[in-house]
Amino acid sequence: MPNIRLTADEMRYIALLENLTGAIAKDCIVDEEANRIIFVIRPGDMGLAIGKSGSNIDRTRKVIGRAVEIVEYAETPDEYLRNILSPAKVRGIRIAKSPDGQTFAHVTVDPRDKGMAIGKNGRNINKTRLLMKRHFDIDNVNIV
Repeated sequence: MPNIRLTADEMRYIALLENLTGAIAKDCIVDEEANRIIFVIRPGDMGLAIGKSGSNIDRTRKVIGRAVEIVEYAETPDEYLRNILSPAKVRGIRIAKSPDGQTFAHVTVDPRDKGMAIGKNGRNINKTRLLMKRHFDIDNVNIV
């Protein structure tokens, strides 16, 4: 995992999430374009982060005043991609290097879930690319 630098705002958001939910955050990204905050939490803490009937995530969303998205971290790129794209059904993942040295991932999803995986205006695929670059140094992700 590459070194991740957090801004003061991101550290404050992580502390807030941990205080409100009890879930441990590994990373936080403030996405100004999509007006959302993406938290990457420790494996196994998804239930804590969401809370009963979504109560914890709703409370966090109200306190922050922005959309909040939570992704469960995984040690392998394959499992992490599946977590990021959830609930879209991932059928296969192929990670390779191009001749120019860039690493890319081709993700095959169920045709019915392709729109969900890409998201409105490419919102979900942009999140996927950002997180994979930040955590596994994968330069590009393609949904097929």
